[in-house]
Amino acid sequence: MDYTFQYGQVWPYLPYLVKGAWLSLQIAFLAFCGGMLIGTACAAVKTFGGGWMRRGVNAYVVFFVNTPQLVQIYFLYFALPDMGIYLSSYMAVLLGMTLNAGAYLTEIQRAGFESRRQSEMEAAEVLGFSRWQQIRYVILPHVAKVLFPPLSNHYILMTLGTSMAAIFGVEELTGRAFNINSETFRSLEVFSIVAVIYVVVTLVASVLLALFGRIVFRAKMRVV
Repeated sequence: MDYTFQYGQVWPYLPYLVKGAWLSLQIAFLAFCGGMLIGTACAAVKTFGGGWMRRGVNAYVVFFVNTPQLVQIYFLYFALPDMGIYLSSYMAVLLGMTLNAGAYLTEIQRAGFESRRQSEMEAAEVLGFSRWQQIRYVILPHVAKVLFPPLSNHYILMTLGTSMAAIFGVEELTGRAFNINSETFRSLEVFSIVAVIYVVVTLVASVLLALFGRIVFRAKMRVV
């Protein structure tokens, strides 16, 4: 059966889709920032913390790395109300993505913590730096430069991963595509445009991150 593309029915919805893309970027950015805070703290604990603290962090990382992110969000959205905790679909997705990112970023940053130069740590101890000061002034600047490329790539993946928010009724880019499809029944047209928007968003984000890395860290990055 021949299929005739009719983009004329879909083009009027383009501004609506662009707003959805902006919401996708917002979710990814907030979840990434939250995950960075969790990952930095957990990486520090795994590197310098006591035994029981490391075991707690390891349990958190093992759970969130080895279970699907979609299942984690399902638990937050559907299981927590049974415990008296009610989250909106947006907050459930944001919290789920944050916790998931925190687990992955813990492992990424732990590698950065372990790559610290021992000579710099010894110099910091001689200068009387506390453990917190060593992390803040010696380790984190080193980690930020070394890990900027993989962290940037993870942010791009998180941006694409926001599409699962549509399952919970969040009107990000994919969610809005479902809404348009239910009105126009032009699935191929709608989702081909959405695919192009995702490509444009990720390419622009990759270029901006690459430029930022070269300016701030002089890091060489490959644009996806």
